[in-house]
Formats: sequence, structure tokens, C-alpha cells
Amino acid sequence: MNLLDPSLSEVDPTLARLIDEENRREHETLRLIPSENYASRAVMEATGSCLTNKYSEGYARKRYYEGQHVIDQVEELAIARLKTLFGAEHVNVQPYSGSPANLAVYLAFCNPGDTVMGLALPAGGHLTHGHSVSITGRYFKSVPYGVRRSDGRIDLDEVRALAKEHRPKLIFCGTTAYPRQLDFAAFRSIADEVGAILAADIAHIAGLVCTGVHPSPVGIADVVTSTTHKTFRGPRGGMLFCKKEHASVLDRAVFPGLQGGPHNHTTAGIAVAAQEALSPSFRTYAEAIVDNARTLGEELVARGFAVVTGGTDNHLLLLDLTNKGVTGKVASKALDRAGIVANYNAVPFDPRKPFDPSGVRLGTPAVTSRGMGRDVMVLLANWIDQVVKEPANDALLDRVALDVKALCASYPAPGIKI
Repeated sequence: MNLLDPSLSEVDPTLARLIDEENRREHETLRLIPSENYASRAVMEATGSCLTNKYSEGYARKRYYEGQHVIDQVEELAIARLKTLFGAEHVNVQPYSGSPANLAVYLAFCNPGDTVMGLALPAGGHLTHGHSVSITGRYFKSVPYGVRRSDGRIDLDEVRALAKEHRPKLIFCGTTAYPRQLDFAAFRSIADEVGAILAADIAHIAGLVCTGVHPSPVGIADVVTSTTHKTFRGPRGGMLFCKKEHASVLDRAVFPGLQGGPHNHTTAGIAVAAQEALSPSFRTYAEAIVDNARTLGEELVARGFAVVTGGTDNHLLLLDLTNKGVTGKVASKALDRAGIVANYNAVPFDPRKPFDPSGVRLGTPAVTSRGMGRDVMVLLANWIDQVVKEPANDALLDRVALDVKALCASYPAPGIKI
């Protein structure tokens, strides 16, 4: 053992073993959780660098600590690349994740008790868009909007009517389980009618937005929030885009309003991810995500699955398993046993409880990052169909898991060492 600088396996063999186990699992399974992906080796090298040692309260060229000559350049590099990539006037890369980024918007523009609007959680929204179990639903008066029963799509007429009735200070447009494109211009029109700040949360679709595969809210919304992983394939962090007029109030909301020093190693990983996203191949990847999701949806519909809204425009699908006679929780656990990792999820107007809902949510970012295409989506649809039909058939689940493992061996996972 090197007593001066021992390795992880020497210092903590238990944790080293767990990391190796997760490393193997991410290589040998098909990861279909829409918010998961594979960061590149370059992103992970930056995230695991010596920059984790440095404390840097404040912003570039305006720090409270000395010794920031390199850190300032790292943060400025990330910001410059993201400005180019998204066409934003102002960028903040310091939020620790997407939820703190959203909280910064509330802190910047609202006071406790103000009225806010966001897509309801059961309809595909996020906790931080005003749900009752979140601080955003407890400190503010939340008026959720929903989707139509007829087609599962956001009802913009309802959004407008609710906005006119309740006059919100802030309107969020953004989703976590909604498979269609968002009409940011329509939300802008509604916000203008009632004098509200419009915030667009693109955490799930940032990789699609920056490539033009999904319409961009930058320049339309007053502020845009996002995570830096998911379809963007960066580290686990957050970022904010806004018009110059809101830059100062948003920066103050992040620091010192909500947090102390930024995670410089994460900022470095964001810079690398932005550099990767600027390459032509990243658009090809983003287009393939949507193509794979559409193909998987079509194949599942052909096998009798009820796909919410009938399909998808983005990276995810939401299945209502009611007609299959199985709950989302039972199905997702069986799929996991079979090497297909998804998550159970409520569907619009779900009569079941959130911890035992009717649906399963599927996404294609991670499998697309591995280079899988339409042919694999057909295989996936077959396996999902088999597992959902017989979720208690252990022999079937084990056989599918072996088939999945064999397939994954032909598609090495980015950033994963085997």
C-alpha cells in the first residue's frame, strides 16, 4: 500500500467493490430511465479532477477567496461555450442541480405566498413546479394546469383561463413525463397577457434543444433552467439562461441566495459536455434519440400497448398498462430483473396511487449513446412485451436478462471501463 496516497481499493475496498458492481450493471443492462445517460470519459475525468479541492465563492473575477486564476477561466469557458450553443445572453453554471436552479427562479422573482403555475405532477410535471410536497407548493400558492383527457396533451386553453383567473407571478413550462414538444411561444403569449414571468425548464430536453431537434425557449422565456446531464450528457449539475435584464437578480438568487461556493469540478465537466455538444456528431445523436423513441413507441403500439398521447416527439414514452392487467410497479420491477431498467410512473388521470401507479416511463438517451438504433428498439419492444405478459415468470426474466447482457456486449457503454 502507498501510505502517502493509497488508492480507493486500498482505502475502502467495500466502496470500491460497490462502484465496480455499478460499473458492471451500467454496462450489462439496457437503461431506459429518461433522465439517465452515459457521460463520456472526458466529462468524468474533468469531474474527478483536482478542481474538487478548490473553494470559489462568488463569480469569475469577483471572488471572495484568492487563488482563483485557473477557476475563473474554467467557469468563463463553460459559460462562453453554453452561450454559443444555446444562443443565450446570460448563463449561470453554478446551480448544484436542476431543482436548485428552479428554486433560484422563485427566489429571484417571487415572494412567499405569490401565485405560481406549473404542469401538475400527475400530468407529467416536476415537483419543483409547484407540487404540494415540494417547498415550491408550500411557500407559494400553486395553481397547477393539466392535460386533456381526450389526447393527453397540455391544454393551453386551460392554461390561459387559469392564468387570467389567478394572475400568477410566475409560470413554469417544463415536464418530466410528457412525450410531446412544448409550444413556448404560446406560453409566452399567456404570460404576457397576465404580466407573469415565464420560466422554461428544459432539464430533460437540453440536448435536443441545443441541437435544434426540439424548439428552443431561449429568447422567448424570461429564464430557462436545466440540468446538465440527461440528454445533455454532462455531469450532475444545473444551469440557468436568461435575458441580460434578469442576469443580476438571478445571479444573486443562486449566490448568495441559495448556496455557497460552486462545485468547480462539475463546472469543468459542464464545459467538456458543452464542447462535445458543439460537434456535428452531437446533433446526429440527438436526432437518433427521437428516432429511437418513436420507433420504440410504434413497436409497442403494434403489440397492443397504450402509449400516452399515442407516441412521442422527444426522448421518452409513457405507457399506461391498465389494458395489460399489470401495474406499473410490478412491470418495472420485472423489467429490472430482466435487465431492462425503467421506472414506474403515474399516467394522466391515474386512479392508482403514486407509489403503485398504472404506468411505466421509458427513455432512449442512454441506449442511443451506446450506438443502438431501430433494430434494437424492435428487440426491446419484444422483450418488454414478453416481460409485461408474464412478470412473475422467473425463467423468462432470467432468459431475457441473458439476451440483454449479450446484446450490451456488442455496444460498449461510453465512459465505462470493463
